[in-house]
Amino acid sequence: MELTEHTAGDYHQIRGVETHRIFVTDQWYESSLVVGARYLDADWPVTGVDQLDTPRIEPLIELGPELVVIGVGQRQQFLARETQLAFIRNGIGIECMTLHAAARTFNVLMSENRRALAALIISSAESPVD
Repeated sequence: MELTEHTAGDYHQIRGVETHRIFVTDQWYESSLVVGARYLDADWPVTGVDQLDTPRIEPLIELGPELVVIGVGQRQQFLARETQLAFIRNGIGIECMTLHAAARTFNVLMSENRRALAALIISSAESPVD
């Protein structure tokens, strides 16, 4: 059996998820954001999965990830069928999960050197996620 040690690499890590804010690498963000290994869009104008239409997801698709993890709230929500199909048609895997689960999943994907994005939605209507 071969063992491999994983250490923090030269990529973003999600280090904390609190009520209406997310700690990425070394900074807190209080609005929705998109995070990749070396990519960060802290001004992503999305506050709910219902807003993920073609114009909002095109920039994610253009980045060419192999997988996009959507994180929102405390309960799993699902993307509209057309939104899911847009990712699939472009050969991109898509997963929608809670905010905490998306943060954990993103960190694992980064440790495996995967081409992934985490699209993390902060909603003012959502109850705290602590």
